[in-house]
Amino acid sequence: MPLREIRLGSARGELAALRGGTPGGPKLLCLHGWLDNAASFLPLAPHLREFDLVALDLPGHGASEHRAPGYDYAFVDWIHDALDALDALGWDSADWLGHSMGGAIASAVAAAAPARVRRLALIEALGPVTGDATGAGKRLRDAATARRTLAAKAPRVIPDLDTAVAARLAASRMTPEAARLIVERNLRQVEGGYAWRSDPRLTLPSHLRLTEDTVQSLLRAIEAPVLVVAASPSPPYFTPEVRAARLACLARGRVEVIEGGHHLHMEQAARVAAPLREFLLEDVARG
Repeated sequence: MPLREIRLGSARGELAALRGGTPGGPKLLCLHGWLDNAASFLPLAPHLREFDLVALDLPGHGASEHRAPGYDYAFVDWIHDALDALDALGWDSADWLGHSMGGAIASAVAAAAPARVRRLALIEALGPVTGDATGAGKRLRDAATARRTLAAKAPRVIPDLDTAVAARLAASRMTPEAARLIVERNLRQVEGGYAWRSDPRLTLPSHLRLTEDTVQSLLRAIEAPVLVVAASPSPPYFTPEVRAARLACLARGRVEVIEGGHHLHMEQAARVAAPLREFLLEDVARG
């Protein structure tokens, strides 16, 4: 069954999503990474047919609405965006699948609202990216300056799809096929070509970041079983040492390491889907 477009109401604007799989199957809410969108789950979807799968466009991404003028994308607000989507679907709880930033958000939801998370599957994430407390002042200053000067920047016109794909590949290491899926959902037609649909405010540096100690404390509040699918080699912000320390905070957590890049769920969908299915369907099969 191909994924279809749906719209979901939320307190901060309408959300777009792709839905497919098996109606009445185990509920699975998927959250994508930073500057990606719901299309990043298209390669995985055929391998997860048993699920009632909903892949969300987070606010400011894909076809979802942007934050209101004058507001920012604070990390804690993503928690409520995700819970609003769950409410709009009429789901009391669900399995959650998050990639990168989406995995960080899903981790925070599991800590903040444990009754809403049955099982937590994370790809290239376990909690948010942290910051060194000693650099907090400079980070705040840089973020405030960037925020105040963003409005002066003219939006870029992209002449064609290939140029957009090349721009994405210059910013992120992935296959051209994976980049094209993401880019196609993130373009809108304008005079002279295309423009990004994603909100430019998403590219601003965050004003504050949690410390590693704080993130580990939050992870200790997670009650759901957790599977982390991690790429090897790992990105510098999610090293094996950081991953191991965070996994040790979980009551029920394990990791599957797969050779590949950060978007391995798109580039090796069948390989990644195997441990995901085993984990998500574990107690379903037993029951």
